[in-house]
Amino acid sequence: MKILALAGLLFPLLLAGCNTVEGFGKDVESGGEEIQDASQNVKEKM
Repeated sequence: MKILALAGLLFPLLLAGCNTVEGFGKDVESGGEEIQDASQNVKEKM
């Protein structure tokens, strides 16, 4: 019974962690796209 209670408490925390990691991944991807666009603009100006 204690194991079920513990699992019930930890499960929402694990899901919240996944959402946080997913959001961080999207932020990193967005930053990478910005850098890629900036480097493309520099390349076109050369």
